[in-house]
Amino acid sequence: MNNVNHLSAAAPHLPQIRLYQNWLRDERGLSFATYNDLWRWSVTELDAFWQSIWDYFDLQSPTPHTAVLANNVMPGAKWFPGAQTNYAHQVLRHVQPAHEAGFLAVISHNEKGLRREMSWPELRRQVAAMALHLQAQGVQPGDRVAAYLPNIPEAMVAFLATASVGGVWSICAPDMGTNAVLDRFKQIEPKVLIAVDGVSYGGRDFDRMGVVQELRDALPSVQHVIVHNNLGTLDLTNCDVGSSVQMSAITAREDAEVQAFEPMWLPFDHPLWIVYSSGTTGLPKPIVHGHGGTVIVALANKILHNDIGCSYHANSWGERFHWYSSTGWVMWNAQVAGLLNGVTCVIYDGNPGGSKEHPDWGILWRMAAQEKVTFFGAGAAYFANCHKAGLDISRCGDLSRVRALGTTGSPLSADTQTWGVEQFKAIGTDIWWCNISGGTDFAGAFVGGHRELPQEPGVMQCRELGCAVEAWNEAGEPVLGEVGELVCTQPIPSMPLYFWNDKDNARYLASYFEMYPAGHGRKPGGGDGPASMGGVWRHGDWLRIGDAQGQGEGCVIFGRSDATINRHGLRMGTSELYSAVEALPEVMDSMVVDLEYLGKESYMPLFVVLRPGTTLDDALKAKLNNAIKVALSPRFIPNDIFQVAEIPRTLSGKKQELPIKKLMLGQPLEKVVNKDAMANPGCLDWYVDLAKRHLAKA
Repeated sequence: MNNVNHLSAAAPHLPQIRLYQNWLRDERGLSFATYNDLWRWSVTELDAFWQSIWDYFDLQSPTPHTAVLANNVMPGAKWFPGAQTNYAHQVLRHVQPAHEAGFLAVISHNEKGLRREMSWPELRRQVAAMALHLQAQGVQPGDRVAAYLPNIPEAMVAFLATASVGGVWSICAPDMGTNAVLDRFKQIEPKVLIAVDGVSYGGRDFDRMGVVQELRDALPSVQHVIVHNNLGTLDLTNCDVGSSVQMSAITAREDAEVQAFEPMWLPFDHPLWIVYSSGTTGLPKPIVHGHGGTVIVALANKILHNDIGCSYHANSWGERFHWYSSTGWVMWNAQVAGLLNGVTCVIYDGNPGGSKEHPDWGILWRMAAQEKVTFFGAGAAYFANCHKAGLDISRCGDLSRVRALGTTGSPLSADTQTWGVEQFKAIGTDIWWCNISGGTDFAGAFVGGHRELPQEPGVMQCRELGCAVEAWNEAGEPVLGEVGELVCTQPIPSMPLYFWNDKDNARYLASYFEMYPAGHGRKPGGGDGPASMGGVWRHGDWLRIGDAQGQGEGCVIFGRSDATINRHGLRMGTSELYSAVEALPEVMDSMVVDLEYLGKESYMPLFVVLRPGTTLDDALKAKLNNAIKVALSPRFIPNDIFQVAEIPRTLSGKKQELPIKKLMLGQPLEKVVNKDAMANPGCLDWYVDLAKRHLAKA
């Protein structure tokens, strides 16, 4: 049911954050002269702020919570004890009102031109059918359900079904290599695997049944396999994957039990999903987020800061939300989260730039015009590619409904943002850029947009409500107008519950809380607290708050402060790439650095030490690239490969990734490395020379 007649209304009339502030004034007697005053209240009076979010969004629980924040510790904060929730319940509460208002739940497109609609009642029916099937297979609360699916409605259905029965969801994109998927799924030991027969990307079909068989064989915990026939060529009678059934046969069910199904109520901190964030060593980190924390933070982020209202509310009538993403990126989770607020989600599966033979950066824009999208989001790299391609969006259809552009994944350059402003000015729209930065780690944003604050190209508008974000100098002191380490000094409900199978929280603590002493900077409002409060969250980004003089709310992210690869918005640990490269007999050692920095185009060189007598020729370069492509993803193929005599290492043998990264970003050698702590300082001259040549071209 698609009531297009209603879509002529402008949306929204009042910014969502203004509506919230009006509510605070009328219902709580709280008024704030500036956004900074509001933000400071939200990160100082944590109980009052998060209770206001609960009340403002009318979150539901059959049992009351006994506190908001029972214990202010990091990690381990206990939020809303006693409350019960379910992500799927929050989504499905919109079924009746959204449908009666004439709005769809999901509109999907793919690169083959297939367009599908899913109504809210149909979404509910398929979720219920899938949930009952999972229960029939023995899925109990806490059991893991792993998905190997692209960005299609079936992935949303499978996720909501898993959540509704208390299963723990985890998804990998089919463009990831088998090893990369197994590095993730082996850690969590899923009971059920939901997979796709194949995908289309860049004008080509890719059969994935061989990979699905490999996954099944390597995951002894899997007791049941469900396969979605995405390419339309699947014949399960000839399928080697044992015990597999077609997803379409499951979701076709419609009976009294389906109609009566309701998501189960779960504790606020019941595990919802496992996402993966890679560091510089070891396996990807399996990060567990809870139902309640994910829901309440998603609503605050999406509505207040991204200004995405409910489709059937008068103030935001006809809202349609699109954020281009693969399922391997946390922005897929953010796209699905639009359903939490009763928003029509518009999704796309395929290459947004067309094929290699026929590049076309207008695909998503034409879809947005066709579907009357109101919020259009993508990775910063996507908009940069549109800019470089010289795209004229006025030729992509009527885009007058688009009122906001969202970016994340890497810093957006000022030039590209200015280009976007000019493109929309030409069609008569004063476009708002909602640039955000956060992380897979906590399924949220630390800094982001604000409809009523000034815009400056390349600058994010503010620190988000409830996020006690500061930039700290080398002495661990908060600074304004200077680049420092991004830290968060107070807990946020969506921070990880824990890492899966992480004894004594060892990896969790090492990932975010090791840099600064416990208690330092932990007092709400500023100052030190007792050591029992734990440490501050160190995110691994360079941040400046305010302009060069420290004035204003604007924030600039200057790239990763660690050696993690952030390739076109997707993070990957360097260790995963080394495993692929160093498995080749020709390679003795390797190192990679990612020079994504302040909106500049990503540049990632790979350095290899080869066996004596081996030369880095075109054939070996192709072999290296293919190894990375197969094991990880084509996204992580390096820009350049250099044969080197040695990889710089510390006395303890650790690769010096971060010093070389800083060196190539223009910092002097003496500032980035202590030669006395190196095993082979003599090799640095070659890297210094390379840095000079790279900077001369930049």
